[in-house]
Amino acid sequence: MNFDTAEVIDKKVIFEQIETALKKENFTVVNKDETRPWGGFFVIDEDQAAVFAAKFFPHLKMDAIKITNKLSPKILVVAPQKRLSWQYHFRRAEIWKILTGIVGVKTSTTDEEGEIQQLTPGTFIQMDKGERHRLIGLDSWGIIAEIWQHTDPENPSDEDDIVRLQDDFGR
Repeated sequence: MNFDTAEVIDKKVIFEQIETALKKENFTVVNKDETRPWGGFFVIDEDQAAVFAAKFFPHLKMDAIKITNKLSPKILVVAPQKRLSWQYHFRRAEIWKILTGIVGVKTSTTDEEGEIQQLTPGTFIQMDKGERHRLIGLDSWGIIAEIWQHTDPENPSDEDDIVRLQDDFGR
């Protein structure tokens, strides 16, 4: 999945391009959300988690990343000049790989936002459970492969497992 997102402005077009690329790679999209004010995401079928991890995180061994029996593979799409909330999670760690675009990421072990890091395509970043983090769109669309490391096998993480410390959209 590699395309020039610098020239694409329309959200609908970028989502169509990503969906086409995922289908070409034989990934099954089980959920898509284009309504997020910062962009959106694609959820990939959990049965394809090992294939997803092998494709986007080939340097990681499955037994090292699969703490429980779920990985919740996703593709995040962050719009230019938009920021996800400054957040953390109680029941998951996250692993990201930047696929397209240069994005900003802030991380911290405290509630105070860290310095922005500019991450380029191919860059890998891992956030521990409880680590504060924020994804930031810079000059172009950012496309990020994400897997969740669920830390509680009895209560896997979900979209409700987000503690927002700051949010540009008042959520």
